[in-house]
Amino acid sequence: NTIQDAGLKMGDIDKLILFGGMTKMPLVQRTVEEVVGRKMERGVDPMECVAIGAAIQGAVLAGEIDDIVLLDVTPLSLGVETLGGVMTKIIDRNTTIPTKQTKIFSTAADMQTAVTINVLQGERAKAADNISLGSFNLEGIPPAPKGVPQIEVTFDINADGVLNVSAKDLGTGKEMSITIQAATKLSDAEKERMVKEAEEYAEADKQFKEEIETKNQADTLIYSTEKMLGELGDKIPGDVKSKIQGSLEELKSAVEADDITEIRAKMEELQKVSQEAGASIYQQSAEAQQAAGEPEAPPPGGQEQESGKKTVDADYRVVDDDEEKQ
Repeated sequence: NTIQDAGLKMGDIDKLILFGGMTKMPLVQRTVEEVVGRKMERGVDPMECVAIGAAIQGAVLAGEIDDIVLLDVTPLSLGVETLGGVMTKIIDRNTTIPTKQTKIFSTAADMQTAVTINVLQGERAKAADNISLGSFNLEGIPPAPKGVPQIEVTFDINADGVLNVSAKDLGTGKEMSITIQAATKLSDAEKERMVKEAEEYAEADKQFKEEIETKNQADTLIYSTEKMLGELGDKIPGDVKSKIQGSLEELKSAVEADDITEIRAKMEELQKVSQEAGASIYQQSAEAQQAAGEPEAPPPGGQEQESGKKTVDADYRVVDDDEEKQ
């Protein structure tokens, strides 16, 4: 797992150094050599190298040594809880520290004036299955339609493993933060247990995340469809409008029933009839321009989305490729 997490292959290893009391056992030595495909270095005392490494790291942190860099990593992923009880990762497991990562979120409801930042550590998709390191509220967000406010959430871990989490409303400049001293101080047994649980429940976690994403997408589709009907309802032919309203109510019922299969089917139906409305509106516009002797309007979709921007619905919305909610 360590080799895989580092993105390496066994052939990439130049030297094999074993440390710790257990590595003095011939069986352990032979097993590791067989797995790695390389003989261990014999000139290093497995007990002494632990003490040497600790002494060097202490000197580096104290500023007494500046020509040696010992890199530590985050033992587990760090993130925030998002809508539907999902763990949204901001710093992945085995990321070298110190490190700093930032993501942009937004509100998930109209006129939402506060968000709760629940800081999580772990590998599970469900927030409740991870460790909550702390939480805080960012309040005073100006009321606005959902998705409009921009909330910048930053995770910053220093060389000592101290985690600072901040949330800033880019519109007002208001900011709140929390400092967590023991973000990387789990015991080896706890780390191993959490990683094994993530592997054991990987398929169930994948299904849970997909279901939550489907529900979030359905909520977004319902919101955008209702907004379209409110703004363009008088331009949509009556029969098409009736189809949209019928499909919209059926999707709402499927969401209330928590039927994932039905939600997906009704989303597809609503998207299809909504496309009919869009085609009808553009056709009316083209006919009106032709009647007035004006050139036909350019086709929709001519404006390119700004590169690199992403959006994830959450208790805040992440501006990222996949939509996730908090």
